[in-house]
Amino acid sequence: MDAFNSTPPAWTETAIHALDFCCPNCKASVIKAQRVWINRRAPAIDEQYRRKWQEFYQCECDRVWWAWSSDRPPSEIANRVE
Repeated sequence: MDAFNSTPPAWTETAIHALDFCCPNCKASVIKAQRVWINRRAPAIDEQYRRKWQEFYQCECDRVWWAWSSDRPPSEIANRVE
């Protein structure tokens, strides 16, 4: 899997935009993705002038979806208190 390849893989052509940061078909998280590709060649700019990228996922249910990197929920690992 080459998530940072500059050329979009053919499997991304059928992607649909997911409004929640999970598979719109089966609701699986990105952890269950079989393939990932990040469109780093064409960032968008949000209201606070920060870059965001399209992240494409092929789920284990074979649905292909994408979401903005800025829509990714906070990491559970980052919030752990030790």
